[in-house]
Amino acid sequence: MAPSAPRTSAAAALRMKQIALDNQYRTIRRLRAQLATERRGLVVTKKELKETQVALEASHKVIAGLTEIGLSMSKKIEKMKVKKQLVKANHVECHQKFQARIHEAEDSMQAQHLLIEALVDEKDSLLQTIHDLQEANNAPAPFDGDWEEEPEEETEEIEDIPLGEGEIDDE
Repeated sequence: MAPSAPRTSAAAALRMKQIALDNQYRTIRRLRAQLATERRGLVVTKKELKETQVALEASHKVIAGLTEIGLSMSKKIEKMKVKKQLVKANHVECHQKFQARIHEAEDSMQAQHLLIEALVDEKDSLLQTIHDLQEANNAPAPFDGDWEEEPEEETEEIEDIPLGEGEIDDE
């Protein structure tokens, strides 16, 4: 039996090596399958990354455009604020000028009113003087303070006279 023991032991060792090789082969096949799966995933990830990159670039362009629009709007708003301040200042200035004109017109009206009052007083004084002089001279008073208005002339209405035959109507 001695000769069969080494053979059995060699066969067992060979069998163990065969099992180890089979295990390694299965591990390699499993790792290759995992590698293929990972490669497919990597391709999908690269594709998604490229799509994300394109979308990101588009977003950057949109953001840049919106930023430009925002800056433009900010400039317009600033210009509008300046214009509004100028309009407000102009309005205040015009208001002040109109107030000055109104005040000037009121002063002028007051001065005219005082002048009219002075003229009326002077007229009354002159009429009194004339009246006194006429009384002193025993003359009739032409001004007694009551003014007579002349009656308005009444216009006669022309009646429509029918035109006879052969007469021409000028109208």
